[in-house]
Amino acid sequence: MNSDELIKYRHSRALETFQEALILARENYWNATANRLYYACFYAVSALLLKVNVNSFIRSQRIHCRNFITSNLIFIKDFI
Repeated sequence: MNSDELIKYRHSRALETFQEALILARENYWNATANRLYYACFYAVSALLLKVNVNSFIRSQRIHCRNFITSNLIFIKDFI
């Protein structure tokens, strides 16, 4: 799998996982909803970091997404 394919895969997983969170929230499964939202963010950020050529991504590292959002690298409407 090349880099572009991996980015597309991670982006699609982010969208799919977000949809799972919406379904779980409708049924009031809040812990599971939080879990799915966490992973939706993880997949979205990992795709973004691949896109901007960040070679290493450590899951436990704090990422400041505000810079990505304000610079229009992440579009919130993609997840709504």
